[in-house]
Amino acid sequence: MDAGVAPHEKTYHCGTLTYTKAGLIALFGWLLWGDFCFTLMEAVVPTILPLKLKDLGCSNWLMGLILTTGPCILNMTVCPYVSFKSDRYRSRWGRRIPFIVWTLPFLCIFLALLGWSDDITLLLQKHVEYFRNLAPSTMTVALIAVFMIMFTFFNMFVNSVFWYLFNDVVPPKFIGRFVGMFRIVGTGAGALYNYLIFQFAESNMREILVGTSLLYFVGFGLMCFFVREGQYPPLEEEKPGKDGNGLEGIRSFLKESFTHRLYWLVFMITTFQAIAGSINTFNVFFFKNMGLSLDQIGKLAGITALAALAAMYFAAIFIDRWHPLRVAVYLTVFSVITAVMRWVWVFVDLPAIYFFWLNLGIGLITAFQVALMGGCVLPMFMRLYPQSRFGQFCSAASLVVSFGQICAGVTAGLFIDFARWWYHDSDFGYRFIFVWTTVFTAITALMFIMTYRKWYSLGGDAHYHPPAPWSKKGVEEMAIVTTVGPQSKWLKWTFRMFHATMALSVIGIVPLLWWMYCQHAFIAFYWHAVLLLPLSLAAWVCWMILGKRIWRDVVRARSGEALHNGIPHHGLLIVVASQFLLLLILWIVQVVISINMKLETGAIVFTVANVITNFLQIGGVWLMCRVERGYCTVIDKNLSTSSEDLELEPSVDSELPTTALII
Repeated sequence: MDAGVAPHEKTYHCGTLTYTKAGLIALFGWLLWGDFCFTLMEAVVPTILPLKLKDLGCSNWLMGLILTTGPCILNMTVCPYVSFKSDRYRSRWGRRIPFIVWTLPFLCIFLALLGWSDDITLLLQKHVEYFRNLAPSTMTVALIAVFMIMFTFFNMFVNSVFWYLFNDVVPPKFIGRFVGMFRIVGTGAGALYNYLIFQFAESNMREILVGTSLLYFVGFGLMCFFVREGQYPPLEEEKPGKDGNGLEGIRSFLKESFTHRLYWLVFMITTFQAIAGSINTFNVFFFKNMGLSLDQIGKLAGITALAALAAMYFAAIFIDRWHPLRVAVYLTVFSVITAVMRWVWVFVDLPAIYFFWLNLGIGLITAFQVALMGGCVLPMFMRLYPQSRFGQFCSAASLVVSFGQICAGVTAGLFIDFARWWYHDSDFGYRFIFVWTTVFTAITALMFIMTYRKWYSLGGDAHYHPPAPWSKKGVEEMAIVTTVGPQSKWLKWTFRMFHATMALSVIGIVPLLWWMYCQHAFIAFYWHAVLLLPLSLAAWVCWMILGKRIWRDVVRARSGEALHNGIPHHGLLIVVASQFLLLLILWIVQVVISINMKLETGAIVFTVANVITNFLQIGGVWLMCRVERGYCTVIDKNLSTSSEDLELEPSVDSELPTTALII
């Protein structure tokens, strides 16, 4: 890689790989192009097949079995093996790319066959006597199940190693920025698909699947050809004569991956996240029940994805500065509130056009949070897992996740089937998706909190190194990245935003009461005046008490005294506070629309949701104070400043925007 490099040209290194600036740009370009093709391929199957299976009369539990449980069984078996072997594989082409190239043609063939399932059914029934006795829809469902299993099997090889390739070829100095660009490209590809293509999912399924297959084969194949891996050193801790095969390989995998509590907690996080998301297969039916067309659903997803894309660059900077684990913990805790807010659609019906614009507003307001959450996952794993066993630990997580998803796929379908049965087989049952999401997001938040506390006990920002049972030191040393601790200046701004949210929730009811009185909505007027206004005032008082307690701890931290509670991180609270402050606009719009349409119950429900949201915000801030108690005890300082750690940390601050250095 050093050949052709000018003597004074600046170079960048990743293992044995050396890049010039042009080479680094080319590397990013090909990896991002591969991500574009990969994201399109991954987006097509889970969005199109539910519509096709529903059209064929497939039950929700069977859809969960085909689309979730079956792939999870393969994920539980194929991914751990491929990840473990790829960590230890050595060839002239590297240790990751060969696994992609060998399976690429088969993946594309079965992806295309999914699009031809109807035609294959007709062909078989025409020429094979046995199949003529089967209903065409039943046979098509069976073919889709078979093709889905084969497609998923070969896709597991790609999913097992593609993500690990970044850690092997991208210089560590640029990994945060690369992941940010990676998320931008992936989000852009998803937005392009949702905005332009998804509207044709029912009418042109074959063309979409076959076209995606061809694009993926050519595009991903070119990425594999132009991206080169370096030479990898032998595994120092492997015993002589042991190659990781057979029972010895299984023993090593289990012993190294499952003997530390921190890793088990991380595995539980990914498991419950996956269980919470397993019901998303049915989101399209919820939106259709709310009156949206496929065109509107696609545009809604596409526009909100573009908004998240625009926020991604800045999100990537702050993820590095605040630490990806901290970002994930705070945002997951407060995302429980967002899930609870969705329950309003169980009690309220609005015309489709209003529902579309309200959801678009929510998507735009939460875009930065979505960008932060989406961008912190991979960097979080890179900070927590040992680099030498990164693929192995990711596959161990997949193994545990698969156990949960195998049950969750069918259970989520049965949950929806029960909800539909309860409402006399009405699609109204799809509105209970958010009950499932809330429960498992709350469990995920609990797992995150436990992981966060354990990470603190292992050194936190300043001293954490991944536990390594195979190493004599017991840890694998990795460079410490300096992070920004709580800043009093920005905490003041955070408190002001929370004050504004609580105050406007009280003050905003006054003109709404006048509007209700003018529209003769006396029931809504009564409940807002008698119950909801006092509750909003009570929430404001609770926040003022909590804010004063936090600020007293800030004063104690400045003087070096022991804290009574803890100091939450200013950066994540700014994101949350600004988001809920903006959502107040939508609350007022929702109430006005409801009163204008003579839906007094809807107006009451929307304000009840706003009051509950305010109390949950206060509860979330209080909870994070308790989580930080005993660990985050300083103010206005970076969280990794020891001389020992700074020697390990490459200097990257000079390349960050000024705002990142302050916040």
